[in-house]
Amino acid sequence: MSKPDMMIKRFLPKSLLGRSLLIIVTPLILLQVVSALIFYESHWDKITRRLAVSVAGDISAIIQLWRDAPTEERRAGILRLAAGSMLLTMTYDPDAVLDRVDTLASVEGSLDEALFEAVSSYLRRPINIDSESLDEHVVIRVQLQNGVMEVLTPTKRLFSSTTYVFVIWMVGTSLILFSVAMIFMRNQIRPIGRLAAAADNFGKGRDVERFKPEGATEVRQAAQAFIAMRERIQRQIAQRTDMLAGVSHDLRTPITRIRLQLALLEGREGVDALKADVDDMEYMLEEYLAFARGEGTEKPIEVSVSDLLQDSIQRSRADETSIDLHLEEELTMAVRPNALKRAITNLVENAARYGEHVHVRAGRRGAYIEIAIDDDGPGIPEEKREDVFKPFFRMEKSRNPGTGGVGLGLAIALDVVRGHGGEISLDESPMGGLRAIIRLPV
Repeated sequence: MSKPDMMIKRFLPKSLLGRSLLIIVTPLILLQVVSALIFYESHWDKITRRLAVSVAGDISAIIQLWRDAPTEERRAGILRLAAGSMLLTMTYDPDAVLDRVDTLASVEGSLDEALFEAVSSYLRRPINIDSESLDEHVVIRVQLQNGVMEVLTPTKRLFSSTTYVFVIWMVGTSLILFSVAMIFMRNQIRPIGRLAAAADNFGKGRDVERFKPEGATEVRQAAQAFIAMRERIQRQIAQRTDMLAGVSHDLRTPITRIRLQLALLEGREGVDALKADVDDMEYMLEEYLAFARGEGTEKPIEVSVSDLLQDSIQRSRADETSIDLHLEEELTMAVRPNALKRAITNLVENAARYGEHVHVRAGRRGAYIEIAIDDDGPGIPEEKREDVFKPFFRMEKSRNPGTGGVGLGLAIALDVVRGHGGEISLDESPMGGLRAIIRLPV
């Protein structure tokens, strides 16, 4: 992607509501800009010139009548008529000369230009236009043969109020359309947000039974597909759990009979070895079933993660291993307590098995609760850190094979943590061994 495209995407809205409103607002703004340009060209400019021509025609007519008047009294009456009927205040200064004569190039602004062209075309005499000295009037000075005629005309005679009306209607209707569009778009996007929240909660193992399809047809179809997917997954989990419960019962029965037979053979050669083999079989069976069972049917509840950590550490303590716990704050969240406790216990026991000192630290990191477990053991090579989460994988060379278990501890921990919407990562520990980090979304 090119750098300009990246710059543009950085300023674009990220949410669906923002992008939808941008799609609506952009054509609306373009329409308003085009309308304003057309209005200026076809309305404002033409109306301004017509009003200027009207004022110039009145000034020309009054000056013509004033020059043709036979007496001063008659001239004064003509000026009073201009003030009363045409709103033109006119005064004559005999023997005066304009100190500045305007040209089309010297006037600035569309109003002054239109007025200059109109007055010049009617009178064809030197003129001076001043639209800045007075707030509500424009001063027009005309050089006559024996003096200067000064004309004060109200600005309202040269300005159309339809400009304000047009702007108010344009801005007002735009705001109304934008508000209506925002309301409708929010109502349409809200079901998508609820669907996303339901999918997120389901991914974190939380209850989403109250979720129901709503919104547009496509959103309802997506919601129905999500509900069907959730039911299939829950049905598969229930079937797997029921099947494993039966397998567990069927396997435990012959193992129990073997134990009884071994008890009758107490004292004979090889019995102790067979008992050890049966103990290993039971241990492996429990590990296999725990991995296959996964989250089972346990319901998430609001619990103290701090208490879970303390319980896990108590279960994992060994005489030769020092385990320290540091809690930055009281941490609570909705989890499956037994499953999460098993995952944490597996990680802590794994650290205690291979290290002499274990340090556990937990705290909140933004939208996540982070649990870091450090040990001073031999660690795991970087290229093997993904493999250790695979079922039945054992670090035969770097870890003690006699105490390495069956290779399901980390696989069970990863399965449980992902079932809560979290993740586990492995890294080098500042203590010299391995650091396992659990991140759980709150």
